[in-house]
Amino acid sequence: WLRSIYEAAAETRSHPDDPTAAARFRDLLEDCVRSFADDERYRDDVRFLKICILYGDAIQDFERIFRIMEVKGICQAHSLLYEAYAMSLVAGGKLVEAHEVFQLGISKNAEPLDRLKKMHGMFLNHLAAVAQNAAADPKSDMSSRSLNQQPTLVNPWSMPTIGDLLKKMDANIRKYNGYCRSSKVYSGKVSLSSLKNSSRNKIVELGGCKYQIKGCSGLGGFAQVYKAYNDSNPDDVLALKIQKPAFPWEFYMYRQLDKRIPDVERSSFGFAHKVHIFADLSVLVCDYLSHGTLQDAINSNLVTHKLMEEVLCIYYTIEMLRMLETLHSVGIIHGDFKPDNLLVRYAREELTEASFITRSGPWRDQGLCLVDWGRGIDLSLFPADTRFIGDCRTSGFRCVEMQDNQPWKYQVDTYGLCVIVHMMLHGSYMTIEKKVNPDGSYHYGPKLPFKRYWNSDLWKPLFSQLLNIKSNGSDVQLLSSLRESFESYLHDNPNLIKTLKHSLAKQKACLCSA
Repeated sequence: WLRSIYEAAAETRSHPDDPTAAARFRDLLEDCVRSFADDERYRDDVRFLKICILYGDAIQDFERIFRIMEVKGICQAHSLLYEAYAMSLVAGGKLVEAHEVFQLGISKNAEPLDRLKKMHGMFLNHLAAVAQNAAADPKSDMSSRSLNQQPTLVNPWSMPTIGDLLKKMDANIRKYNGYCRSSKVYSGKVSLSSLKNSSRNKIVELGGCKYQIKGCSGLGGFAQVYKAYNDSNPDDVLALKIQKPAFPWEFYMYRQLDKRIPDVERSSFGFAHKVHIFADLSVLVCDYLSHGTLQDAINSNLVTHKLMEEVLCIYYTIEMLRMLETLHSVGIIHGDFKPDNLLVRYAREELTEASFITRSGPWRDQGLCLVDWGRGIDLSLFPADTRFIGDCRTSGFRCVEMQDNQPWKYQVDTYGLCVIVHMMLHGSYMTIEKKVNPDGSYHYGPKLPFKRYWNSDLWKPLFSQLLNIKSNGSDVQLLSSLRESFESYLHDNPNLIKTLKHSLAKQKACLCSA
């Protein structure tokens, strides 16, 4: 295999413009990876690691290869894996993700560790130089004000921006209730970096509290979420979000929610009790909601080859419009508005039709809860005229402005809302198309048409207005107007509220049984 790959690589270099040679080389790499991915003999063989790296480069999707290697435990202790992945991310402009990959490798003590740390240091020096040059360049994204008085343009998720904000806010974050910091590496009896479902019932001790792990409820590239009993009490259930490297920004955002969101709406945005910051990782202690996500609710219909009932779509649309209206009115952007981050809340008491109109009684405990604030944006930390650049790189949720390489602000959230509504109605992600108006201008709209039996008088304005926001000013009035139109429709049709109540009960039974 090695000899064949060497020969194919030589042929590709000799004939760089020959697509056939490139295709043969790619296919050979793919066959080799498939043949040996499950072979224990080569699980830690640097030769196989290099072949995987070549394959990731050949298919231009190193992330997929990295995830496969992570799941199968291939060469996880080799620094070359993290160097190659980080460099591929840098080449794609994903600087934050590249920094996280370097730190992931360092936290795993990948060898040679000194080389990996040196590469990381060179990367950070490069970022600092870029940030310094950008600050001095009036045309740059990072400039505070261009010479012709254009609005400030900032990438809120870039490494220089995040690092600068965390540095400025460090003194304030340390004063927040529940903030616990140690300069040392976590050294508890139970290894947090290797927790899996097999760690069920193990006790994790943090800051004098004991958490009994009951299972994993979410896994990502750099964070895992575990369900845990506080002091082994099954009536006191919490979520532990373990993140490598340590990331205090999400805790900061939760405390901003505590300060700014009115009490009547606070339960719609999640709550963080504590954060434990260590040199190698952080643990965020949050409320745990057991009824799944809005994505689970959507999927529960799709598995039976059905779509979510329209009355439920209307109800959840009202909830999401109210959420964004509340957030944006206090200068907060979520930045990652998708159904996986919307937990479903169910009232403990029976819902009544009479209290729906006033949203009182059990209806206040019913609805959605927005979590995962790692990409949250606090507008109070930026000049008032700031507009944002940068790409969320979440497939299916890149707003129109990101797709057109234009500045954005609140659109990152409102576009996410449109995608979620589309998923509820159609059972699929939204694809948009540019449509020409009679006057020669254009507007965006979903490609899929509305079904005849839907209330298009509600849905058409929602998509047409939220997908075509030209201004980066406040969108609160627009969100409020759209929400009121959906609420009025339900209020004017009392039988629909009764149907909604039964549909929610049926959905709860389905999700709870799952």
